[in-house]
Amino acid sequence: MKKSIIVPAVLIVAAMFTCNAFAADAAKIGIISFEKIIKESSAGKVMQKDLKAKLDELQAKLQAEEKRVKEMSAALEREALVLSAEKKLERQRELRDNADDLKKMNADYTQEMKILQNKRMNQIQKDVFDNANKLGKSQGYLLIIEKKVAGVIYAADKVDLTDAIMKEYNSIYAQKK
Repeated sequence: MKKSIIVPAVLIVAAMFTCNAFAADAAKIGIISFEKIIKESSAGKVMQKDLKAKLDELQAKLQAEEKRVKEMSAALEREALVLSAEKKLERQRELRDNADDLKKMNADYTQEMKILQNKRMNQIQKDVFDNANKLGKSQGYLLIIEKKVAGVIYAADKVDLTDAIMKEYNSIYAQKK
């Protein structure tokens, strides 16, 4: 009888010590919002400003080219009655070529903007992840995840490390300048 009570009691005590051992190493988990860092950090704001300036520059070039193509079209329409058939075909071909060039220019500029944005985003992401790794190691986090990529549906504000990461990143970014 004593044996049947002692064995379960020992198992229960062992389980309690095991649980305490796991509880002592509590899972410290944090999240960061990369989207918030892009919108609010110094580097993110500079990136957005630079991308906007580049976009405005490229749009101005596109608008100038589009205006030139429209002027060519209007000139062709005005002069259509007085041009010879051969000259008219030549101008129509030239107009078509310029319209095709405009479409290609638009596609090239769109691609250029995507490449530039991805390049800048990747650099910021690398820097932020490096900072998150340092913070995780120094403050004993078991896991730090990105809010959107990880599919986090709910997270308490106390596990959100975005502001701490952004503060560190802003200070490092300021030193790089």
